[in-house]
Amino acid sequence: MRDSTLPAAHPATGIFRPPYFWVTLGTCALVFLAAFESLAVTTIMPLVSRELNGASLYALAFAGPLATGVIGMVGAGNWSDRRGPAMPLYTSVALFVAGLLIAGTSVSMPMLVAGRLVQGLGGGALTVALYVLVARFFPGPLHPKIFAAFSAAWVIPSLVGPFAAGVVAQVFSWHWVFLGVVGLVIAALAMIAPVLRGVSEPDGLEAADRPKGNVPPWALGRLGWAVLAALAVLGLNLSADVRIPTFPAATALVACAAVVLALVAVRPLVPAGTLTARRGLPSVILARGLASASFFGAEVYLPYLLIDQYGFPPTLAGLTLTAGALAWAGAAAVQGRLGSRLPDLRAVQVGSLMVLAAVLLALATAALRWPAAVALAGWVLAGGGMGLLYPRLSVMTLALSSKENEGFNSSAMSISDSLGGALSLAATGIVFAAFTTAVQSFAGVFAFTAAIGVAAALVAPRVTARKASAD
Repeated sequence: MRDSTLPAAHPATGIFRPPYFWVTLGTCALVFLAAFESLAVTTIMPLVSRELNGASLYALAFAGPLATGVIGMVGAGNWSDRRGPAMPLYTSVALFVAGLLIAGTSVSMPMLVAGRLVQGLGGGALTVALYVLVARFFPGPLHPKIFAAFSAAWVIPSLVGPFAAGVVAQVFSWHWVFLGVVGLVIAALAMIAPVLRGVSEPDGLEAADRPKGNVPPWALGRLGWAVLAALAVLGLNLSADVRIPTFPAATALVACAAVVLALVAVRPLVPAGTLTARRGLPSVILARGLASASFFGAEVYLPYLLIDQYGFPPTLAGLTLTAGALAWAGAAAVQGRLGSRLPDLRAVQVGSLMVLAAVLLALATAALRWPAAVALAGWVLAGGGMGLLYPRLSVMTLALSSKENEGFNSSAMSISDSLGGALSLAATGIVFAAFTTAVQSFAGVFAFTAAIGVAAALVAPRVTARKASAD
């Protein structure tokens, strides 16, 4: 029987109308708070590192949560397939809050890093559990709208997060950047709690009442591969520090080994055929990772280029990212309103080409000393491209999933997203350090991320199955 807490499918109903209002508000609040915390930590970490004398652990405070997040994604995906998203969501929020409490009460840098690791574990699991909740609670026609809301909830903190974190750290203490979020996270979860019982099982039956063959087993092997992938990401981030005077190629060898290890480890964590761009769901997952790698790999260096080569003050250089974020949110809202009038394939293709064009404009600006306005305008284009393709890839992932593998596929998409960005950021750091002049370094970074953008554009047409020819 259908659980009474689950709404009937009303495609014409908006996500901010009953019976979806509180679930929309709660899920978007959780996405917002996770994004805010990520950006806020970036702002306060120099202060934290100086106060706790933790310069040697500075990079690990960022790389660690990204790595443990992969483990959380796999665990939450497997658990959601077995028992629905309720318990994974409760657990992920508990871990996220525990990480906030540990970090917020830290008296040493190792303690803060430990809190960040726990926070990353919960944050990774939270993302997957929310995607499965969307699949179980919202009807398909509303998926473009809820994912557009998620995109906006992730982008808005980029406008207010850094400034708000700076104010809190100056007026109160950096500790409250962590501790002040705890109550808000719990309040957001309370908005969702009433409906979680209704989505606890994939087919509406308790686990004890379901045929044993319909209950996916615990995937301990996948968890092991997730741990290995996380270690590989950390290894790649640390490879830039490898310096052996008698063996100058050590950095490249360590980096290559880390990338190979990451790809080997990720293979069991994504649908078969993902790394070879098989048509359909595998290419959807791959396109998400490539888009993330191209966009975020370039975005980190764009303000750096404007400050170092064009003399922009940090606040003005940061407005470039704000413009891109606004374009992302706007494009996400537009595609959500268009719904099926904008085919998924068209949104992904156009979006990937927009990102590629933007990175190429950044490359030309760095290499040919074009006016900074070219790169600025280009990044608005990049944000718009991401706003088009990101929500649609989420929609396609759920549309191509069954009740039994929604958790696995949602975690695969999140893993591809996370690892794509992490590997790209680590690789661009190595590329940047490989050249002798700043112009060459910036050009090298944008050329590298443009090559990834080309790969994303080539994969985009493969996100849908080839149509059968007419007889």
